[in-house]
Amino acid sequence: MARNAAIIVTAKRTVAGPPGSHPRHALAPLLNSPVRLSVVAALAPAEKAEFAVVRDLVEVSDSVLSKQVAALESAGWVAVIKGRAGRRPRTWLALTAEGRAVYERHLAALRAIAEGAGGRSAGPGPGAADEGRGG
Repeated sequence: MARNAAIIVTAKRTVAGPPGSHPRHALAPLLNSPVRLSVVAALAPAEKAEFAVVRDLVEVSDSVLSKQVAALESAGWVAVIKGRAGRRPRTWLALTAEGRAVYERHLAALRAIAEGAGGRSAGPGPGAADEGRGG
C-alpha cells in the first residue's frame, strides 16, 4: 500500500520587517484575473491600442474584453477613447498614469514573490528525503 507523503515547508524569517511587508501586499486584486492582467500587459508598451488589436492579442471575444475593460475603466486604470478612422467608428484603449503605476507595482511584487523576497526562505521540510520511497 502506497502512503501519501506530505511535504512540509517551513519558513524562517531572515530579515525582520514590519507586519504586512510581504510583497503580496503590493499585488492589485483587480489584476488577479488573467484576462485583466493580459489586457494591461498588452497596453503597457503602447500609448494606445485599438480594441480589436487588444482583443486578438488577449485571445478573447468582444464581450469578454468589453466586460474586463469596464472593470479596469471603473478603477481608473484604463481609458476608453471613441473616435473614427475614416468613416468607421473605432475604440482605442490606453493605460492611465495610475494604471501604469499599479501594473508596474504588481509586476514588481510578482517578481519579488517569485524570487523569494519578503524576508522568508523556504526549504524542504522533514520527510522530504523520504518522498521517492514507496511504503
